Amino acid sequence: MAKSVKDIMQMIKENDIKMVDFKMVDINGQFRHVTIPAMNFSEDTMKSGIGFDASNYGYAVVEKSDMVFIPDPDTACIDPFCEIPTLSMTGNAMIIDKENRPLAQYPRNIVLAAEQYMKDSGIADEMLILPEFEFYLFDNVGWNVSADDISMNIDVSQAHWNSAMEGKGCVIPKQKAYHVAKPFDTSYECRSEMCLLMEEMGIHVKYHHPEVGAAGQFEIEPQLGQMSKMADATMMIKYIIHNTAMKHGKTATFMPKPVYGEAGNGMHVHMLLLKDGEPVFSDDNGYSNLSQTAHYFMGGLLKHISSLCAITNPSTNSFKRLVPGFEAPVTVGYATSNRSAVIRIPAYAKSPKMRRFEIRNPDATCNPYFAYAAILMAGIDGIKNKIDPHANGWGPYDVNLYNLSDEEKAKLKSLPTSLEQALDALEADHDYLTQGGVFPQELITKFIASKRAECREMAAIPHPAEFDKYFNL
Repeated sequence: MAKSVKDIMQMIKENDIKMVDFKMVDINGQFRHVTIPAMNFSEDTMKSGIGFDASNYGYAVVEKSDMVFIPDPDTACIDPFCEIPTLSMTGNAMIIDKENRPLAQYPRNIVLAAEQYMKDSGIADEMLILPEFEFYLFDNVGWNVSADDISMNIDVSQAHWNSAMEGKGCVIPKQKAYHVAKPFDTSYECRSEMCLLMEEMGIHVKYHHPEVGAAGQFEIEPQLGQMSKMADATMMIKYIIHNTAMKHGKTATFMPKPVYGEAGNGMHVHMLLLKDGEPVFSDDNGYSNLSQTAHYFMGGLLKHISSLCAITNPSTNSFKRLVPGFEAPVTVGYATSNRSAVIRIPAYAKSPKMRRFEIRNPDATCNPYFAYAAILMAGIDGIKNKIDPHANGWGPYDVNLYNLSDEEKAKLKSLPTSLEQALDALEADHDYLTQGGVFPQELITKFIASKRAECREMAAIPHPAEFDKYFNL
């Protein structure tokens, strides 16, 4: 049920709230916030919003940077990590003028625009998604980048490199942590607390468990949810994981490849469409019980996958994860129960209303609003243009693609191998994103420029492994 301003005022009174916190999202998908005393919160606050400088968030040019943030009462929740009782809300950014128009570049506005574009197309009226959150929990972590020291160090008590230490017995062999139980699962209570906090905030959890990486990798998986609400939930899930980890004396990271030789962190995204409450992707007679519309949606994803990578995998570190041998997808194709393909159809989703597929390349360094909206826009483009993945030679690949011969592998199309390649693809292929005005051209231009600057910066920094390769030549 939608909350009113009166409901918010009642929450403040009943919970003795002292501060009201407004969480905003920058271009990189990171929370920023502004807080006001609860005694100053009023109905006018909800209507007039809070002013902020959008140029510092990566959106607007300086001369047009003054924006206003309008809180969404439906997102109101009590922040469990504040000692002073605090009510938290997210919302939308508006341009200050006579009409107070939505800032088209703001992430939350983009995901809402994508949903409206889907409804206007007549294809579906709801998209449900389920992102899987993989992350590492470190006991200690540190790094330095300076002229005299370029280094990083991590430690996790149960990691295989601690097997020789006195007093250590609960260590896990490299790449062998999947679903290990206590006493090896040393962060069980920490993750359970994370999940309970998510439930308190209305984010329903499917399960949590140790992942493959023995150096402290885990996964929390929520239930399917409406795309725009799941974008909000994604921000809150990461917020909860980071803060709960700190409370337990640990540090959480969603960095795609934080540990050399261990599995990387992905954020696989399951998806399905509904129209009038009925599944659009289900067909008893289709391949893996998926409809032709579902195949066209997959075709759109696979056609635009290289440019999508710039949005779903927007860090230089992302492409250190997308390599063979670590259950990471590297091949442009689709299949059932095959983790080596970019699109996987889970065989266990047998109910017509649960039949779906997942795209496996995204990771949580993405801005979730941009990523989910871009995935939807690529899928709609596939449906509108009837892009058949089988006819285009993208599968189904019902074999382990890692085990193919070099000759057979050479016939396959692969994902970009660097952020630069993905940005090149986005620069050449983004018309599907700007359809219906969902992604403003100026945002795409600004995003590409910002990420190219990151690439140049990272390329200029000597890497410790380069000393190993080249120091004595």
